[in-house]
Amino acid sequence: MATKKNKQVQINYTNRDFESVKKDLVQIAERFYPDTFKDFSEASFGSMVLDSVAYVADQLSFYVDYNLNESFLDSSFQYNNVIRHGESLGYKFSERGSTFGKVALFVVVPAASNAIGPATNYIPILLRGTSFNSRNGLSFILTENVDFSNPRNKTVVAATDPTSGAPTSYAIKAYGTVVSGLFGQETVTVGDFEKFKRVKLNTKNIVEIISVIDSNGNEFFEVDYLAQDYVYEEVANNNFKNDNVPSILKPKLVQRKFVVQNERRATYLQFGSGQLIDESVYSEPIEVAASVFGKSYTTSKTFDPTRIHKNSSFGISPSNTTLTITFRTTNKDNSNVVVGGVNGVGRTLMDFKDRQNLSSPLVTSVINSLEVYNEEPIKGTEPIPSSSELKEQVLSSFPTQERAVTKKDYENLVYRMPRKFGAVRRVSVQKDPSSQKRNLNAYVISTDSFGKLTTTNSTIKNNLKTWLNEYRMINDTIDILDTFIINFGVEFTIRAKLNYNKYDVLQRCINKLREHFSTLNSIGEKIEISSVFTTLNTIDGVLDTTSVRIVNKSGGVYSTTVYNMEQNTDPTGSYVICPKNCIFELKYPDLDIKGKLR
Repeated sequence: MATKKNKQVQINYTNRDFESVKKDLVQIAERFYPDTFKDFSEASFGSMVLDSVAYVADQLSFYVDYNLNESFLDSSFQYNNVIRHGESLGYKFSERGSTFGKVALFVVVPAASNAIGPATNYIPILLRGTSFNSRNGLSFILTENVDFSNPRNKTVVAATDPTSGAPTSYAIKAYGTVVSGLFGQETVTVGDFEKFKRVKLNTKNIVEIISVIDSNGNEFFEVDYLAQDYVYEEVANNNFKNDNVPSILKPKLVQRKFVVQNERRATYLQFGSGQLIDESVYSEPIEVAASVFGKSYTTSKTFDPTRIHKNSSFGISPSNTTLTITFRTTNKDNSNVVVGGVNGVGRTLMDFKDRQNLSSPLVTSVINSLEVYNEEPIKGTEPIPSSSELKEQVLSSFPTQERAVTKKDYENLVYRMPRKFGAVRRVSVQKDPSSQKRNLNAYVISTDSFGKLTTTNSTIKNNLKTWLNEYRMINDTIDILDTFIINFGVEFTIRAKLNYNKYDVLQRCINKLREHFSTLNSIGEKIEISSVFTTLNTIDGVLDTTSVRIVNKSGGVYSTTVYNMEQNTDPTGSYVICPKNCIFELKYPDLDIKGKLR
C-alpha cells in the first residue's frame, strides 16, 4: 500500500525556490530512502542537510535568473548593465550634466594721461579657464577669451579726482560664457603592453576629458569609436581680420586615440590594440573607394570616410609610460544658479598686450578689480535618467543610425547631446504649420536650481543648433523655440466614509495627488481629470469624489501664461487640452492642491 502511494507521488524537478525544493527533497527521501531517513523534524540532522541543499538550489536559481535577465535590455535591472546594452546599440551615456550661461564681467582700468577714456595698454584680456564661484559654493569656468577692449563693451567713469573732477579710472563691462565645474588632473602609470588597455579614473563627476599625454609628450585623442581615424583640429586663422573667423577646423589623422566609457559613478578610458606606430600608413580616399588595380571591371564598394588609414589595430595602446590626464569635473550637486548667484572670482587669468612696459601695481590693481555677476539664470543640469527612462532613450536612439529623419529622431538627438554642453528637461519637435517647406519647430524647456520649469538659455540653444546640424537631413530646417509654461492647481471635493477621521482622509487625498502629479508632463500632454477621480476614489476612507477642478495659476511666482482651463476642457470633462507648444506644471504641490469635504 505504501509502495502504491509512493508511486502516485509526482516529483516536480522544475521547482526552484527554497520551500518547493525542500518539499521535493523530502518526497525523494521518503520514496527512495525510507529505511535510512525517518526523522524529518526541524531539529534533525536530515532536516539540516535538506535545508542546506535547498538553500544552495535557491541561490543557484536566483543567479541563473539574474544573469538571464541582465543579458537583455528589456529585463535588465542593474544601471551599468543598461548602459552596456545601450553602448552596444550605439547609445553614448553621460551621467553628469553641465550648466552653461552668460555672466557680466567688470574691471576697473586707469584713465589715459589726458583723462579721456581708459588707458588702452591697461585694458586686459580675460583668458579662457578663469574660474568663478557662486554663493552656494559652486564653481564655473570661463569658456572663451574676453577682450575688454572691444568697442561694443560699455565703459563708464569709475572714479574722479576730488580736486579737478577729472576721471582717474574707468569701469568696463563685458560678457563671457561660463560652464560649471573645475579642471582636474590625474597621472596613471601604465605597465607592459596590453591590447585594448582600459584605464579607470579615480575622480568622480568627470564630464569632459581635456587631454591625455604620455611621458614622452605624445598626445592621445578622444574619438567616438576606435575605428575612427581622424579628429577635427582647431587651427588659428591667419585671415581673422578679413573674415572675422578666429579658428579653422581641419581633419587630423590620428593613431593614438581612446574612447570614453561612462558608468554610474565611474569613468574609463579605452585604448586600441596596436603596439607599433607607423605615421606613414596613409590611404587616399580614392584608392579605398575604387580599388581597381589589375581588374577590367569594378564592383560596388562602400567607403567609410572615418576609415582613411590602412592600420587595422584600432589605435595604439600605451605601454611602459605615465599618462597625464586632464579633465573637467562638474559640481556634485545641481549646478543651476539663480540670477546673481555667481558673484565670486576664483582663479584669475589675465593678459595685457604690453605687460613688460606696464606698472606692476597698476596691473595688479586691474586684476584685483575683476567682478562677476550673472544677469540671467545659469541652467542646464537635469536629473540623471532612471533605468526605465534610460532604456527608452536607448531604444529610441538605435533607429536614428546617426541621422535624423523623423520627428522622434530629432527629439532623441536632443536628449543625446553630451551633457557637458548642457541639457533640456523636455523637448517636442513639431512640423511648422505655417511653412510650406520641411521646417520643424523644436520646443524645449529646462529646470532651474529648485527643479522648477524655466526657459532654456541661449547658450544651450546654440549648442543644440550645432549638435543637430551634424545629423539633420540636408533639406530640413529646424527652429529651436521656447515652450510656454502653464502652471495649474487642483481643487477637489470628497465625501468621507462614516467612522473615519475626515481630516485624515482629506490629508491622504492631498498626499496621493501630490504623488500622482510628481511626474513632469511632456510638452503638449493633456491633464487627465478622469484619472484624478479614479485616484481619489481608491483612497481608503473616501466614499465618493464629487468634483475635480483644474485652475490656472499665473503672475507673481508663477509663469505669465494665462490659459482658460474651462474653455479648453473636453466636453465630457475627462481632460484639459494642452497646446503643442505648451507644458503643464504643478509648480507648488503643497499650495496648489486644495481639497474640501462634504
